[in-house]
Amino acid sequence: MSREPGAAAGDQFHGREPTSHERMTGLPWDASYRDGPAPWDTGEPQPAFVRLASAGAFTGTVLDAGCGTGENALFVASRGLAVLGVDVAETALAIAREKATERGIAAEFMAADALRLGRLGRRFDTVLDCGLFHTFQAGERSRYVESLGSVTVGGGTLYVLCFSDEGSDCGPHPLTREALEAAFAPGSGWRLVSVAADRVETRYHEGGAPAWLATAQRT
Repeated sequence: MSREPGAAAGDQFHGREPTSHERMTGLPWDASYRDGPAPWDTGEPQPAFVRLASAGAFTGTVLDAGCGTGENALFVASRGLAVLGVDVAETALAIAREKATERGIAAEFMAADALRLGRLGRRFDTVLDCGLFHTFQAGERSRYVESLGSVTVGGGTLYVLCFSDEGSDCGPHPLTREALEAAFAPGSGWRLVSVAADRVETRYHEGGAPAWLATAQRT
């Protein structure tokens, strides 16, 4: 089921500060979706998550943090899982809800601050992040990892697909492997299971941009 646009947004966004990406661009995240598809919005689920879903990696209740227009969330939900997609961009959420209705998929979409996910008052068995993690600077990343932990059950799994600094034609805000590993260091509440080279499909990278696919388990 879906919520009306703006549901719970007042509570979720109370006290929200602009992220480093918003400060850098001078624009809110919603602006990326107002005049056509965002650069990262290909209209398809990311191949990395399709592979994971096909391998049975998504189980129980699923959270898509920074869901955008919902392609990854909708793909996972189409496999019979209960999925909540959250984002700060109301335009993107409205598009995601329209897609869910048109396709007859029971996915839920809600406005929420990724740095304060505990305000959702819910817990998830599996969490996915496609392209949000790398937009945070170092200090924000630790807060984000803590936020993710607040809504993930013990033993739950997190999958992060983010831009990598390795290879040519890197995407914006690329991360080093060391920066990714540091975010899930001992004491973070997570155990980093694996980090593998992958690709992120965008509208401007033929064959995708270099990426890391990280798997972490909630301790």
